[in-house]
Amino acid sequence: MKRILAALALLTVFAATVEAQPAPSFTSEQRQEIVGIVRVALKSDPSILRDAIIALQEEDGLKQEAVARAAIAQAGDALAKTPGDPVAGNPDGDVTVVEFYDLRCPYCRRMLPVDAELLAGDGKLRLVYKDIPILGPASLLGAKAVLAAQRQGGYLKLHDAIMRGTPTITEASLHEAADAVGLDWSRLQHDMTDPAIQARIDANLGLARSLGVDGTPAYVIGRKMLPGAVDLSALRDAVAATRRQE
Repeated sequence: MKRILAALALLTVFAATVEAQPAPSFTSEQRQEIVGIVRVALKSDPSILRDAIIALQEEDGLKQEAVARAAIAQAGDALAKTPGDPVAGNPDGDVTVVEFYDLRCPYCRRMLPVDAELLAGDGKLRLVYKDIPILGPASLLGAKAVLAAQRQGGYLKLHDAIMRGTPTITEASLHEAADAVGLDWSRLQHDMTDPAIQARIDANLGLARSLGVDGTPAYVIGRKMLPGAVDLSALRDAVAATRRQE
């Protein structure tokens, strides 16, 4: 049925083209008859076109989901088990939520309390952060800072302070945030220049590209990818589905 509806939609949209460019399998009279049938059908029931568009969108969504599942399987341990990745929640949780994010992204900031509520309501969840600074030099500066803060045991502290502060990340704003959460600023500055920090960021960006992540935030839970600022119920549903699969 979906293929029929899709064909009707395509015939309608390209009716003029069909008349101008003959298809090899139809005579001119047959093509005119097909176009006429479609036009009559749409006049008598315009919902056909709506249903055809919905069917095409659903089919496209299923294809994208299949591609995402294959990419997640291909990524393997790089997603949830990269040594040294920043982790919130239960480090030994039975389900891992992976979040690709940018410190300056307004949608990522909107998800901060949602993430907190998700973890607070499920003591068996493990949240892995993948910093992908895609919004310019200020984002890169912030990503280096939080990853350097991890060496002082302060990743989550600085992460939260930055996410709740100004999106205009500068050396001065980072210094203020680091002082506020009790980090050694001089050490932080030194560690930010370590090539290993940039290498981790590059690895995160490469992983994001391989998964088709084209914006932030993006969550990976089990075999499912959830792009964008999704609601709490969607995250919980994906967690529950992952537990059923395991």
